[in-house]
Amino acid sequence: MTTTEGTSAGLSQPPTHQGRVLVAKLGLDGHDRGIKVVARILRDAGFEVIYTGLRQTPERVVAAAIDEDVDAIGLSMLSGAHLALVPPVLELLHAADSTIPVVVGGIIPERDVPTLMEAGVAEILAPGSPAEDVVAALQRAIRPH
Repeated sequence: MTTTEGTSAGLSQPPTHQGRVLVAKLGLDGHDRGIKVVARILRDAGFEVIYTGLRQTPERVVAAAIDEDVDAIGLSMLSGAHLALVPPVLELLHAADSTIPVVVGGIIPERDVPTLMEAGVAEILAPGSPAEDVVAALQRAIRPH
């Protein structure tokens, strides 16, 4: 059965292209279930997602982001090394004259949020953030008001 818009009954239109996002796990954290869920959420919302895999360095993340010409970088941080690993990503982007926004998700203590935001992180998401919040954070980062 088809509706007048040409889509099958019960199926929604495919989402429009939202942009290209590189998602990565920095450092030695070996837990990737959450970032894979986030990648699926973003794909379902119309983003093209490049997942770099586990145990990435800031240098590899920035090189991949620039090579892939992404609109945003999403970093998953569960290891507690966010203050050691996220600022180098921002510094490397700056050194490359790149304005790619960085969104960080994971276990970020409230006391560390101002430090990361002042360093240049565009958005920070807590574990278990609803899908709508994840999508909205990337949309805001890519198209700030």
